[in-house]
Amino acid sequence: MVTGVGTAARHQVDFRIRAGRLLARTSLYMVLSLGAFLFLVPFVWMVSTALKEAGDVMKFPPEWIPQPVLWGNFVEAFTQDYAPFGIFFKNTIVITATAVFGQLLSASLVGFSFARLRWWGRDYLFLVVLATMMLPYQVTLVPVFVLMKVLGWIDSFLPLIVPFYLGGGAFYIFLFRQFMMTIPLELDDAARIDGCGTLWLYARIILPLSGPALATAAIFSFLAHWNDFIGPLIYLNSVSNYTLSLGLRILQGYGGYGIQRWNLLMAASLFVMLPVLLLFFFAQKYFIQGIVTYGVKG
Repeated sequence: MVTGVGTAARHQVDFRIRAGRLLARTSLYMVLSLGAFLFLVPFVWMVSTALKEAGDVMKFPPEWIPQPVLWGNFVEAFTQDYAPFGIFFKNTIVITATAVFGQLLSASLVGFSFARLRWWGRDYLFLVVLATMMLPYQVTLVPVFVLMKVLGWIDSFLPLIVPFYLGGGAFYIFLFRQFMMTIPLELDDAARIDGCGTLWLYARIILPLSGPALATAAIFSFLAHWNDFIGPLIYLNSVSNYTLSLGLRILQGYGGYGIQRWNLLMAASLFVMLPVLLLFFFAQKYFIQGIVTYGVKG
């Protein structure tokens, strides 16, 4: 009898524990679902607005399902004479691709030097590089602009590309250095015994093993250059040199009709967001892996 009572009590305790865990998990999923819903509302509104007539955008209460659905808004947004989005898209691709390549190349080289080579003052200089991360972009904005003006690079793509071939930025150097320090040094010794030089060691041994760091840096670099607004706004003057971010500003500014064309602006914004959404969808694991990379051996 006592054994039966004890077994029943244990079952009751186990039931309460399982019920508590189920309640906690359900509550967590509800909170996450609510957060996801709140984050999705602006995106749903953007899609809805992109398919509406101009007069239906500001209706209250809002009309979430457009009547009628105007797919022609996308065509109209990209065929405006005052905002040639075809040219803007080509300019953005050129700037982003070349800047990302330069940033990955230069940052990985510098990170390789800090992580794998031994030279006087290495650690102290690395601290100086890290200290530059505390300088806001606005602090160096004026002197860099003056330098670009002296070089005659204003209203060209060079100010948006060349600086990223000169080190790649402290954040990316830190990322590569941290990751490369996790690679065993015995690989360097074995490669040098086989006659491998420093650059060959970098290109054939260390860089191929740094795939996760390269992927993470490529994602962050692509997002930074694709969405950059301040840089093109400062250095580009001709509409033929504008990027997509400046094209959206033109569309927002006057819309070609003297009124705000929110439906066309949202249609163009969806087009600009599409590569970013696809990148996040197919490479989201590298976002998480990038966060882990920052905390490895240092």
